[in-house]
Amino acid sequence: MGTTTQNRVDNLLSRMTLEEKLAQMGSCWMHELQTEGALDPAKMQRYLQLGIGQITRPGGNTTLPPLALAQATNQLQRYLIEETRLGIPAILHEETCCGAMVREGTMFPEPIGLASTFRPALAEAMTTVIRRQMLAVGARQALAPVLDLARDPRWGRTEETFGEDPTLIAHFGIAYVRGLQSDSLEQGVLATGKHFIGHSASQSGLNCAPAHLGWHELYDLYLAPFQAVIDEAHIATIMNSYPELDGEVVAASRRILTGLLRERLGFEGLLVSDYEAILMLHSYHKMTPTLQHAAVLALQAGIEVELPTTVGYGELLQQALDAGKVELESIKQAVRRHLEMKFKLGLFENPYVEEGRVVEIFAAPENRTLAREIARQSLVLLKNEQLLPLSRSAGTLAVIGPNAHSGRAFMGDYSYASQRELAAVQVEHATTLPTDLMTGAPVMTVLEAVRVLANPATQLMYARGCDNLEPDRSGIPEAVRLAQQADVVVLVLGDRSGLLPHCSTGETRDSASLRLPGVQNELAQAILDTGKPVIVVLINGRPYAIPELSTRAGAILEAWLPGEEGGMAIAEALFGEFNPGGKLPITFPRSVGQVPIHYNHKPSAMTSNWYGDFVDESVKPLYPFGHGLSYTTFTYEQLSITPVQATANDTVEICLEVCNSGARRGDEVVQLYVHDEYASVPRPVKELKGYLRLTLDPGEHKTIVFHLPVNQLAFYNHDFDLIVEPGRVEVLLGSSAEDIRLRGNLEVTGPERMAVGRRIFFCPVEAR
Repeated sequence: MGTTTQNRVDNLLSRMTLEEKLAQMGSCWMHELQTEGALDPAKMQRYLQLGIGQITRPGGNTTLPPLALAQATNQLQRYLIEETRLGIPAILHEETCCGAMVREGTMFPEPIGLASTFRPALAEAMTTVIRRQMLAVGARQALAPVLDLARDPRWGRTEETFGEDPTLIAHFGIAYVRGLQSDSLEQGVLATGKHFIGHSASQSGLNCAPAHLGWHELYDLYLAPFQAVIDEAHIATIMNSYPELDGEVVAASRRILTGLLRERLGFEGLLVSDYEAILMLHSYHKMTPTLQHAAVLALQAGIEVELPTTVGYGELLQQALDAGKVELESIKQAVRRHLEMKFKLGLFENPYVEEGRVVEIFAAPENRTLAREIARQSLVLLKNEQLLPLSRSAGTLAVIGPNAHSGRAFMGDYSYASQRELAAVQVEHATTLPTDLMTGAPVMTVLEAVRVLANPATQLMYARGCDNLEPDRSGIPEAVRLAQQADVVVLVLGDRSGLLPHCSTGETRDSASLRLPGVQNELAQAILDTGKPVIVVLINGRPYAIPELSTRAGAILEAWLPGEEGGMAIAEALFGEFNPGGKLPITFPRSVGQVPIHYNHKPSAMTSNWYGDFVDESVKPLYPFGHGLSYTTFTYEQLSITPVQATANDTVEICLEVCNSGARRGDEVVQLYVHDEYASVPRPVKELKGYLRLTLDPGEHKTIVFHLPVNQLAFYNHDFDLIVEPGRVEVLLGSSAEDIRLRGNLEVTGPERMAVGRRIFFCPVEAR
């Protein structure tokens, strides 16, 4: 913090009463300030008279379109600046997992799909759009990115993650943060890394359950993305995780939130609570007999702002201070950090937005163009028995399935549509959501997009067949009847993402079986039994165990939750308008009994000593990390490693030649893995260190050069020091974690234990 900013903070802090300080540590929902959808002066007086730290979801918690939202946020800031004693503006925050969660905000693919592009630059492009839309309506903090490792797909929030690999997550996390925060926070939006730490490792995949993690696993894997965004992107805010780690509830753990996050990782930004995390110490974890005690523990642990509304950090903290249960300096330190962020954002100089440009910013056609491009690049071709691309000469085409004619199915759990459904039930007591609130522009379904691209002479038939989750089977016979009449069937299956009981993926929507939800397996079985060629399109938030579909379907296209342009992107891929080239950022299991399953397991894992397989199942994944086919083929040749012996401070040049050996232009993701064969702490059988997605014309060759820093092989030893050890390292180049095309060896030389100052996350790579 600069001297000028520090002086301004200190000056302001010195003039604040205790009540005003406590107000800066709290928040309130936008709807708490409204009556019948409009800001209510009496409620503003009640909640804001002492000032406030943050306003929760001014857009995502209302039905206000962008211009009206900008006007409302200006009204809020004007009240705080002109009607409160000290005139301190608020930080307004929104969710941005797959787009700015405001009405008419552009809805992009969910992060699991974004990661499937293997192009982090697309994350930065996406969050640049999100930043512009956030700034236009006055929101200055984004509750993203999710940096959790997705190693248990039973967990409903898998869709919000960048997958299972710490390096890939780190790369996408850094790019995501840079797009939001920009070069200067005065023109940026605070990014919020979450959830620190271990949220995704919950017992049985159940949301907010205890996480059974050892400290080495925590350091080597789960910390890595957070280290990356702190060191490389200077992330401004971090949010705590909900679970209990080895007896310590994170929200109450000073060892984790201060000792590990601040002192070990060097985080200097603002630490905010996950929603109701402080309350949950008392009500959910049963750690404290009173809410006041929970508030004291959270503050002492290091949480500086309570979200989404103040229940513990207001009057209860004041009472705790009066009783000597908390130190005034702890309160002052929390307020100091929050004020620092407000000054860094330039809120005191520029608290208002320019209302005249709001509509233009949200309606910019390039927003949807980018959403389409990311959706295209996120598609992963899991299987293809020469059924795709579809011939336009097909006489009769049946499009079947619960997601075949649903634009809502493209949206993730923290999309505007999903959250408005939740608010409609919880706050407004409505049962339906008007379709015009889904997004700012029409959403073309798969059926509609196929109709646009299909030959006009093609007869197109549609049947829903069944619901995503409900057990009703009455629509299956009609779907079978249409399939029997078709030349080809496009079967569109998967999830409805959200937080309500009728949703099958998303926060609180965890899966015990990893089978396709509802009766979709029965629908698929019945369609496959017709003997007609079947193309399966999956629109889903987690990898499902689909061994029978994998065996019997002619082609499978993984679309994840592709956002508002998903329908056309899918149809274009089906008809060969472009060649899908995405890769899986997460492993597909054969059955739920394999979980947790991930490619970077230890040598003693994923095998039953001494036979190898399970009694009733292979230990191999259904589809491995990095897998993804193409309408063309690629060859890998001429591996060279220079030098073959290197010290910890060296960089090794790894070269290979990649050729498009097929007949179509296409994308390949060249993946570099390493395997440290022997180490004092056993290393994974493979670790992704670098990758490059490139586009090649038929017959085109490219030389790919990875510049691998040997220090990137560092790991934490038994003393939790970051070290490199001498020994042989396998170098593996391939098209997936299982499809390794070239192998070589590197000998790391030097002392037995070579200390590394900081973790290296990037292996530079180029195509010549």
